[in-house]
Amino acid sequence: MDKNTSTGDSSIDKSSDDIHHFDTPALPVLPKTASPLIAVLLLLIAMLSLQGGASLAKTLFPVVGPQGVTALRLGIGSLLLLAWFRPWRMKVRGGNLRALLIYGLALGSMNYSFYLAIQTVPLGIGVALEFTGPLAVAMFSSRRPVDFVWVILAVVGLWFLLPLGHNTDSIDPKGACLALFAGACWAIYILAGQRAGSSYGPSTAAIGSLIGALVFFPIGAIQAHASIFSLSILPLGLLIALLTSAVPYSLEMMAMTRLPAKTFGTLMSMEPAMAAMSGIIFLGEYLNGMQWLALAAIIAASVGSTLTIQRKIKLETVKVAGNRPSGK
Repeated sequence: MDKNTSTGDSSIDKSSDDIHHFDTPALPVLPKTASPLIAVLLLLIAMLSLQGGASLAKTLFPVVGPQGVTALRLGIGSLLLLAWFRPWRMKVRGGNLRALLIYGLALGSMNYSFYLAIQTVPLGIGVALEFTGPLAVAMFSSRRPVDFVWVILAVVGLWFLLPLGHNTDSIDPKGACLALFAGACWAIYILAGQRAGSSYGPSTAAIGSLIGALVFFPIGAIQAHASIFSLSILPLGLLIALLTSAVPYSLEMMAMTRLPAKTFGTLMSMEPAMAAMSGIIFLGEYLNGMQWLALAAIIAASVGSTLTIQRKIKLETVKVAGNRPSGK
C-alpha cells in the first residue's frame, strides 16, 4: 500500500503538469529556498517511519497474527487514502479497469504475503528479498552490459540470503519464498500502476487500496487470532497505518520536490539496511556477517541500477499516492 518508490523509479522526473489533468488535493512541497539536506533528512525520516511501523506491526503478530495485521493496515489505510483523495470527486480519463483491478490485487497480495514472510524471517531480510521485485523491473528495462554487473550482485546477495544448501540457520524457507512472492507482487504493482495511473491519476492509490482491502480484509479478519475490532487493538492499527502510509508518503512527496531522481532512487535503495536496523532496535533481530554482506550486495545492485539507468529508457511510474506498496 505504501511505498511510492521502487528501485530505479523516476516518477519524480515527470512534470507536475501531468497531475493537473486530475482534480486532486494539494500535495505537500518544500519551499524553493529549502536546502536539499532538509529533503534528504525528510526522506530518511520517512524510511524510519515506514520500518518502525513495520516493526510495530510485527509486535502485533502474537495477538492477531500477520493476517489480522494485514486486515488492519489495508482496511484503515484505505479509509485514510479515500478520505484524503476523495476519488469520487475527481475528474478522471476513465478506461483501464483491468489494470486497476490487477493493481489493487497485487497491492493486497503483496501486503498479505510480506507480513506472512516476516513472521518467520527477520524484517531486514524480508525487505531485502521483497526489494528484488522492483529491482528486477528496473534492471529488465535496460539491456546494457553494465546491467549484468547489477544482476550478478543481486544474485550473489540472494544466494547468501536464501536457504539454497548452505548454512542459513535463521532463514525459514517458507518465509523466504513468501518474501520473494511479495517482491513479484511489487513488480506487478509497478507495471499495472503505470497503466491504471494514466487513466485514474492520483485516485489510483485510493481505489487500488480499496480493491485490495475488499479482498484481503475479510480474509485477514477471519484468520486473525483475536478480534481486530477490539478497542485495545484498533488504536495500534491506526498507528501502523499512519506510520507505514500517511507519514512516509507525505514526507517522500516533499522530498521529491527538492531531490534529483537519481538521488532519490539511490537513497531509497538503502531501505533494506533501514529495515535491518529497525529489526535490531525494536525486535532484537540481529543478522550475522554473511547476511549483512548479502544485504550490501542487493543494496549495491539497487544503487548501481539507479545511477546508471539511461534517461531515455528509464522506467517511469505514475506519480500517485501510495506508490510505496510494501507491507513493511
